[in-house]
Amino acid sequence: MTPALLSLGTALPAHVLEQTDAHDLYLAQPGTDRLNARLLRTVFGASGVVRRHTVLSELVDDDARDGSPYITGDGRFLAPLTGVRNRTYVEEAPGLFAEAARDALARCPDVDPASITDVVTVSCTGFFAPGPDYQLVRDLGLNPATRRSHIGFMGCHGGLIGLRQAAALATADPDAVVLLVAVELCTLHLRPARGPDAIRGAALFADGAAAALVSSRVPDGVLPLLELDRFRTLVIPDGEQAMAWTIGDSGFEMVLGAAVPQVLEDNIHTALQALLEGPDGTVERERITDWALHPGGRGILDKLEHTLDLPPEALRESRDVLATRGNMSSVTVLHVLRQVIDEAPRDEERTVCALAFGPGLTVESALFTIPARPAAPAAHARPAAAVPTR
Repeated sequence: MTPALLSLGTALPAHVLEQTDAHDLYLAQPGTDRLNARLLRTVFGASGVVRRHTVLSELVDDDARDGSPYITGDGRFLAPLTGVRNRTYVEEAPGLFAEAARDALARCPDVDPASITDVVTVSCTGFFAPGPDYQLVRDLGLNPATRRSHIGFMGCHGGLIGLRQAAALATADPDAVVLLVAVELCTLHLRPARGPDAIRGAALFADGAAAALVSSRVPDGVLPLLELDRFRTLVIPDGEQAMAWTIGDSGFEMVLGAAVPQVLEDNIHTALQALLEGPDGTVERERITDWALHPGGRGILDKLEHTLDLPPEALRESRDVLATRGNMSSVTVLHVLRQVIDEAPRDEERTVCALAFGPGLTVESALFTIPARPAAPAAHARPAAAVPTR
């Protein structure tokens, strides 16, 4: 029995950081020389991001900067230690985990929270124990015997890894109902932009959350959003230096090298072939109607659009999410999937190819089916209102 995605919820922090404001903030940092200023203008201008969300109100509100460990009142970035940043994660992340989970549950009222058997959480931007998996069981009033697992520090492909884990649990236990929740607070680790890697991170990363309900047991009357058909993983040779994620004394340090688009171009056909020519049967590429690509940046999307010979419309959802929410690491591809599902024609079956990229360099890929949905009943025509006469 194919595991199914029954619901997909999302959540975003309340504070919206406009890209123009973020650019001006970084440009005004002390010590920004002419080279850095030119890099900032180029990278921010080419990022594809218009706005994004953050849990740090002080990044968007001058009045919130008093006493902030992240930024001074006059807009200079500070260098809080990793422990300080992680304490903010402990304070802010649980609420987003719960908000996204409640949104997923609200979108599928036929699933009783008491029926959830497994909780899988995903995050790479903070740590604590007992962790978010434990807190979700308490916050949502789930059965204390709920099985829990956490996927930590995997990076931008973590959302698809979480879906793969949820699908595996649902396949192994036909009665399982799995709640998957991913939360990333990337902006906790932003820092003064000195050098290309830091500038790329400053221009792209954002905060957000997503949650999904996965089961092989579909309640009566519920039409799945997706059938989770297959997943594949490919570790790209010699890609380790292109993308990496380490813990430093002043936050987590992301290496997002300029070579990433080229490395993906050189290897994406191999990854796609492995997905389509799986042991459970070959799928013709022509069957793919929709693409849900992790928007690691506009350069990555441009390169993949060209390499895979896709029409511009194919990556519209990925570009929209990048523009309005930025790169939320593991969360991002789930937001793209939400938009693909919402905008898919209701009267036909669709095949979705999802791709996400993480440290290694690793490509996670998946094939999903959007079932055709019954046509909504036609609304009864109402008589036209009488036109008053004079």
